[in-house]
Amino acid sequence: MSHVLRLAIVDPNDSTRERLKTNLLGMDSVWLEAECSRYEFFADVVHQTHPDIGLIALDSNPEKGLALVQQIHDASADCVLLVTSSSTDGNLILRAMRAGVKEFIPAPVKIEDLLSSIERVADLKWGRGENRARGSTILAICGATGGVGTTSLAVNLGCALAADPRNTVALIDIDMCLGDADVFLDSIPDYTLVDVAQNVTRLDFTLLKRSLTKHSSGLYLLPRPVQLEDVQHVTADDLRRVIGLLKATFSHVIIDCSKSYSAIDMVALEMATHVLLVTQLDLPCLRNVVRLMMSFSQMNSMKDKVKIIVNRGGLDNQIGLKRAQETIGREIFWQLPNDFRTMVEVRNNGVPLIEQAPKAPITLAILGLAEAIATGKNDPALPPDDKNAKKSWLAMFGKSKPAPAK
Repeated sequence: MSHVLRLAIVDPNDSTRERLKTNLLGMDSVWLEAECSRYEFFADVVHQTHPDIGLIALDSNPEKGLALVQQIHDASADCVLLVTSSSTDGNLILRAMRAGVKEFIPAPVKIEDLLSSIERVADLKWGRGENRARGSTILAICGATGGVGTTSLAVNLGCALAADPRNTVALIDIDMCLGDADVFLDSIPDYTLVDVAQNVTRLDFTLLKRSLTKHSSGLYLLPRPVQLEDVQHVTADDLRRVIGLLKATFSHVIIDCSKSYSAIDMVALEMATHVLLVTQLDLPCLRNVVRLMMSFSQMNSMKDKVKIIVNRGGLDNQIGLKRAQETIGREIFWQLPNDFRTMVEVRNNGVPLIEQAPKAPITLAILGLAEAIATGKNDPALPPDDKNAKKSWLAMFGKSKPAPAK
């Protein structure tokens, strides 16, 4: 990441301090500068190391802890102070804030709470512009129907992003019944999503990374459960926590969604930075894109995250690209060319495109998509509109004139 926050912690309780330390060591946005087991020494530690954040656990002795907060606030104004406590006493929280605390984190500390607090400190220190630390990007990849190539895109986009040494990339397969991301990577994982879900309450970054399978491309994989009966053991809340953990330690998290748009899928869409909706230029797919966009428009901030990806572009007798854009009411973000033979080879060999066919047009298109997502710019070489496409299908969407693409 472009910036790393340096952090020092104090907690006289060995067990909670070790757990907190383990979680912090897994975050690539944080450098654990120092740890301390005595309130009496922590002010000197802060003075000598000059951390960006001082994290103080109050439970061992709230009075000493609050006095320490005031001491550091007065002596080291550049150090942002966070405290954690299991107490819900409003008076204690008020005193902590008055002493100079920026964030009060309930104990036991949840990863997502800690991560949110650290992100707010990053916003405070570097702002939200180009100078701030690069946060994790979550990409949820879903399809307008089955068979449009969502898993192919998820796996190969993940490998393309992982090829950049600045990135760390994890892929979660949440097509709980029929997911096959492991087949595309020719992997036999030791652990699956259900193993992680069953231990989610005591999961930390170290255990999570051990549960992932690392591919030679650098991509980490967390596959769907092996047994169908295990699907019920993975809940939406479990997935939310797993994504939170991955978000804290990987620069990119890719989620290969199912086609059912279940409660678990909706968690992925909700937490995503970008939703890549994969479609083809045919009537059933585009009809479903319109239906999905109507539903997404009713969900808070969902519609603005969706990017339409056309797969298998260039096929004969497709609906024209311009006509498709006019109908769905938004631009196509990216188009991937049809390369059936290459895709069959890589799938059957269990080798990603970037290794099997690095110069193929489909590979270059996916590399371009990875760059477009990273930079926020999209200018793909889209083919001219198909003049032979049928016009009668537009009536299927109703009589009202569709909104023009912006």
